[in-house]
Amino acid sequence: MTLPHPVAGYRPAPDGAHPPLDFPEYRSTGLRAPAQAPIVVRHRLTEVTGPLLAGERLGPSDHDLTTQHAGEPLGQRIVVFGRVLDSDGRAVPDTLVEIWQANAAGRYAHARDNWPAPLDPNFTGGGRVVTDATGNYSFTTIKPGAYPWGNHHNAWRPAHIHFSLFGRAFTQRLVTQMYFPDDPLFAQDPIFNSVPDPKARQRMVAAFDLEATRPEWALAFRFDIVLRGREQTPFEEPHE
Repeated sequence: MTLPHPVAGYRPAPDGAHPPLDFPEYRSTGLRAPAQAPIVVRHRLTEVTGPLLAGERLGPSDHDLTTQHAGEPLGQRIVVFGRVLDSDGRAVPDTLVEIWQANAAGRYAHARDNWPAPLDPNFTGGGRVVTDATGNYSFTTIKPGAYPWGNHHNAWRPAHIHFSLFGRAFTQRLVTQMYFPDDPLFAQDPIFNSVPDPKARQRMVAAFDLEATRPEWALAFRFDIVLRGREQTPFEEPHE
């Protein structure tokens, strides 16, 4: 997370924690990766103080993607929960956490997603929460399905949920993906495998949590997000 000033106890991520911007196996990075080193623009007061991303910006159903429409969505209900932590394991409160995902059939509610899987009129696939005083967040949603993409022959993306985290301003944003344990598609997915360090790669995989499962209602998966340091969660762009 880019910060306007040094942070006490800051520990940089080890080499191999984040994917390179240009990863040949992930073909579209060759089109969008910068050809030259990015220029760091100094943040001024406007960039580091606004807008305020507080809890009053949340809707009543933003945390529960299964109740955002009149009917119930199709698929396996799940609870995705965890904590946002710094490099010393301390809670990071008041962080806006957003998710977006495909439905149970592996299709996004997006005009450009037109592969022949059914849309679900009762599932849009987007939610948001703000972490509490102890860094906790929780979503109720539907387990997403795998879907094909045109990266290579017979390419399928493992089931995943996209995460976006904001600090105090839009310039303080991190994006990552959460995967599910034991997915058979891991080995052939270049996005998952673009993280160089295998141990760091596993930090993008949620853990099934039977104790947190809601009996006769929803399975539960824990996904803690560490912003910095040795145990840092891999993010889509390198940062300090």
